[in-house]
Amino acid sequence: MSEVESRASTPRLHDRLEAITALLRRREDLLAFAGAAPDGDEAALEATDAELQSRLDELHPADLADVLESLPLEDRLAVWQRVRSDRDGDILLEVSDSVRETLIADMDDREILAAVEPLDADELADLVDDLPTEVLPELMASLDAQERERVQAAMSYEDDQVGALMDFDMVTIREDISLEVVLRYLRRFDELPAQTDKLFVVNADNVLTGVLPLHWLLVNPPEKMVHEIMAPDVNTFRPEDDAYDVAQAFERYDLVTAPVIDSQQRLIGRIAVDAMLDFIREESETEALSRGGLREEEDIFASVWKSVRNRWAWLAINLVTAFIASRVIGLFEHSIEKLVALATLMPIVAGIGGNSGNQTITMIVRAMALEQIGVSQARRLWRKELAVALVNGIVWGGAIGLVAWALYGSVSLGAVMTAAMTLNLLLAAFMGVGIPMLMTRLGRDPALGSSVLITAMTDSGGFFIFLGLATLFLL
Repeated sequence: MSEVESRASTPRLHDRLEAITALLRRREDLLAFAGAAPDGDEAALEATDAELQSRLDELHPADLADVLESLPLEDRLAVWQRVRSDRDGDILLEVSDSVRETLIADMDDREILAAVEPLDADELADLVDDLPTEVLPELMASLDAQERERVQAAMSYEDDQVGALMDFDMVTIREDISLEVVLRYLRRFDELPAQTDKLFVVNADNVLTGVLPLHWLLVNPPEKMVHEIMAPDVNTFRPEDDAYDVAQAFERYDLVTAPVIDSQQRLIGRIAVDAMLDFIREESETEALSRGGLREEEDIFASVWKSVRNRWAWLAINLVTAFIASRVIGLFEHSIEKLVALATLMPIVAGIGGNSGNQTITMIVRAMALEQIGVSQARRLWRKELAVALVNGIVWGGAIGLVAWALYGSVSLGAVMTAAMTLNLLLAAFMGVGIPMLMTRLGRDPALGSSVLITAMTDSGGFFIFLGLATLFLL
């Protein structure tokens, strides 16, 4: 999609959401009027229902998923009940986990089975964890042996492994046939699998021997043999590979699809760029949520209790760190009473330290995600970041020191301000490298909670450094 098309589609979707909301409100008003006056305008109600149904039918499943996520629960269920049953499965795949839960809860077992049975094995594996347990035996029994085996295989891998993201819908050919035979074979399909940019070449034992890009197939003479023009060296992945690493390979080599093979080089599936894009988006959303202190993606219209459960953990940690910072200030109450200027200046030291620490953490976490650095390089990174902090501390600490001198007429206060700023920036640099490195060494996500921890460190440390120096040298 071009940039112009992308910009144009967003307001269109917003306008459609507004139109659907308006139709729901009009329908409610008509029903209320019909209840008050039995001879109400039934024709108007039927026309509203028809227009609402028409607008829902014309939406792509992904757009309809966005609409459902943007509606309060009552309106969401009203729209969901009007979605054609043959589209239910595609929409369940598109909506967020939290919204999917509300939609499935509104369906009976028969409706759930009708929605998910037409889906492919990899799509079923994505939904199985969200389906009611009483539905699963009948669902698995409705699948043929191959589909059941594929679903179980996809479910056996972690969410961040290639095996959980690969699909099984692909076209394979033999290397000992001509391109003319391949073309005749392809014409037997009603349509090719989505994202098909190449055909996978296998031998009699299903061992991958190469790939045949479609554009090579089209531009070469039909009498040529597959083995003459196929590409024997291809990017292959294992089902246990880390999906983030594979996503980087897709970006680096501009891949659209890639084969997934087992330890015996047998072709077992493929990974497509749309799955990689979805994975990266979900990972980015998860990281953004964790930075904000949320445990999981939250339905914006979720109940109060669900939202409280999702948010309480990091709020509790923030409360503890804020209490520690307040106790640090409490240690210097007498100093603040004697020199009130300290109360107005100490937030500057803490705030600048927190900002600098978050900058360092952002750079370190990004570099670790791109595998540009590792724990073994911590010492070199500390030297570099401490040097940057020292320069910034001298420059900007000196500037704020001059401001403090000008405001309060005290050279000593300005010097203390400069020293405190410099020391807190050094602390922020040290912790900005150390926190993500430590979390990585402990096997935790380095992005999870790092911003909360660095803010706590620089706040408490900044208060202690500034008030401590002021107590020693000014009082």
